[in-house]
Amino acid sequence: MFKEQRVRKFTEKVFLAIGCPKKDAKLAADVLVSADLRGVDSHGVARLAGYVRLFDHGRLNPNPQIRIIHETPSTAVIDGDKGLGLVVAPFSMNIAIKKAKKVGSGWISVQNSNHFGIAGYHALFAPKNDMIGWAMTNAAPLVVPTFSKEKLLGTNPIAVAIPAGKYEPFVADFATTAVAYGKLEILQRKGLPAPHGWVQDANGDITDDSNAVKNGGGLLPLGGDREHGSHKGYGLGAVVDIFSGVLSGANFGPWVPPFATAGFHGVVEEVGKGTGHFLGAMRIDGFRPKEDFKNDMDKWIERFSAAKAVDGQKVWIPGEPEREITAERLKNGIPLIEKVIEDLNVLGERFKIKL
Repeated sequence: MFKEQRVRKFTEKVFLAIGCPKKDAKLAADVLVSADLRGVDSHGVARLAGYVRLFDHGRLNPNPQIRIIHETPSTAVIDGDKGLGLVVAPFSMNIAIKKAKKVGSGWISVQNSNHFGIAGYHALFAPKNDMIGWAMTNAAPLVVPTFSKEKLLGTNPIAVAIPAGKYEPFVADFATTAVAYGKLEILQRKGLPAPHGWVQDANGDITDDSNAVKNGGGLLPLGGDREHGSHKGYGLGAVVDIFSGVLSGANFGPWVPPFATAGFHGVVEEVGKGTGHFLGAMRIDGFRPKEDFKNDMDKWIERFSAAKAVDGQKVWIPGEPEREITAERLKNGIPLIEKVIEDLNVLGERFKIKL
């Protein structure tokens, strides 16, 4: 177990070492450590070495000049200048919130960015301002559309964060695939098979080989196969790709550049700039009095929490499991698997930073 502050300071120092300004390094570290605290280990400091590899390959600008290149009162397109998505997305979310304060909602599409960590981190900016937050991003093509042998989509997550009254915000944060690729990487590191319905092999057959994506196969959309609704996962992933890439002028579909941990597998940026995101904020009082809404959200949460559960189980409110894990890890520390510790130690040796 590693104390949260130790992991946080180490991560911040690595970002400083590649040239990030202190404010950006602190923010980027917070996004990654927040993922680890919430139990999303696939998107925490396990990704740190990948961001450094992006920098080494000239695909990451540690000190970007993020700017608005087009806007209306309620919308904007932002050029991330090849910056850390961990920094570009919060910048964009803050603009969405400013616009929402003025006109009721704000919608931001982003081009020329990189991997932005967990989507829920960015969506959660909005509830602090009595707003509903949206965050989504496209990603490297690791996912096969239903009946396809070709990888054309990313894991393309969606997050929605909704404020309540006496309860913590409702937070739905999920990939549009059967599983996030980072979870598959954890199985690869441990040498374990993948659950049925996560991946298919190069022939299009469902397999339990956790290395199938590396060997010509692909991740499956949410649902796994057609009989279990994979066409719905495919549709969700396509919507995220269009909102994040086509709408912003970023790359989309098979042209989205790979994150370092996905391997530099020859994707050429041909149709846009970098990776794309889409973020939004909606003022509650743009629809009804915010206190009335919050009271009803509390009732919603209480009723769903009281649902009769199957034996030995509990009906969770989206966001609740992550909050429980956060409390436990703040107390007892963050567990890191051996391969991640090795990667971090390599970074530590390179930059003369002790983990």
